[in-house]
Amino acid sequence: MKRAAWLLIAFGLAAFAQRSKTGETEGGGLEAWKWANFVVLAGGLGYLVGKSAGPLFAARSRKIRQDMLDAEDARKEAEARAAEVDRRLADLEADIAALRLESQREAQSEIVRIQRQTAAEIGKIQAHAQREIAAAGKAARTELKRYAAELALSLAEQKIRACMTPQAEDDLVRGFVSDLRRPESRAQTN
Repeated sequence: MKRAAWLLIAFGLAAFAQRSKTGETEGGGLEAWKWANFVVLAGGLGYLVGKSAGPLFAARSRKIRQDMLDAEDARKEAEARAAEVDRRLADLEADIAALRLESQREAQSEIVRIQRQTAAEIGKIQAHAQREIAAAGKAARTELKRYAAELALSLAEQKIRACMTPQAEDDLVRGFVSDLRRPESRAQTN
């Protein structure tokens, strides 16, 4: 800043000297005062800028350095976060693979359990069907025996009716009556 102020003063003096050489005499005194005023003003401004600009620029440099350090810390933190996200993504892929494997195991065990349960149910159904068949067979045999007995009785009745004559009926009645009398005679003798 001091250099800039000195350069400004030097340019001002050079310009003043140039005008003096050209011979501008009209208002030359006034012109000299203008340039002198300009040099004083520029010098004062240069002094004020030099006095306050140094600390201002130093503070600004410190602020820029601090911002750069903060940006570096933020970059490092962002890189750490990105690395953590990458690690989590890698872990996520491993977790997904483990979950897939576990679900396949569970599905396989569920298939085995369902197959066992189905086999047990089929066994129960077969046993029940066998009991039903046995019961139906027993009922059918009983019904067949009853029907055979009724048929045998019907055939016996037909044969007896075919053989039954009035003479045979009389013989049967007499035999029955004689059998009835015998127990009476036995009861009287006792």
